Amino acid sequence: MNNLKHLLTRPLRAVPNSLVIFVLIIALIGFADSTYLVIEHYQGVIPPCSIIGGCELVLTSVYASIIGIPVSLLGAIYYFIILVGSFAYLDTKKTEILKWTMLFTVFGILASPWFVFLQVFIIKSYCVYCLGSVITSTILFVMACVIFKRYSDEEIIL
Repeated sequence: MNNLKHLLTRPLRAVPNSLVIFVLIIALIGFADSTYLVIEHYQGVIPPCSIIGGCELVLTSVYASIIGIPVSLLGAIYYFIILVGSFAYLDTKKTEILKWTMLFTVFGILASPWFVFLQVFIIKSYCVYCLGSVITSTILFVMACVIFKRYSDEEIIL
C-alpha cells in the first residue's frame, strides 16, 4: 500500500518518447484485437481460430460478457484509454498524464489471470485472441513498472 501511495504522490521525470511509443504500439495491438472481437460479437460471428481450436467455446461462454457487455468491449475501452493517455503524454509531455495512464495498466494485469484461469480450468478451451490480450496487458504492465522504476523521482521498491 505504501508503494501505491508513493506512486500517487511522487512525480515522474520525463520519459523518452521511444518507451512511450512502444507502449502506444502494444496498446494499439491490444485495441485492434479487442475491437475485432467486439465487431464480430455484434455481427454474431465467431472469429476463426486456426492456431488453436476453441475460440468458439470461449467466446460464446457465459464468461464472455458481464451484465450483457462483451468482455472484449471492456478490453477495447481499456486499451483505448492507454492509447489516449500515451498520445496525450507525447503531445503535452505532462508526466502526470503518463503516470495515471501507466497506473491504469493494473486493471489489465488483474483481469488477465482470471481470464486465463477460466480458459484453462472452467471452459477448458483456449481463445488465441484472448491469450493475445493477456500478453499485451502483461507487456503494458511490465512497461509501467519499468517506467516507474527508472523515471520516478525517488527509488521505488517493486
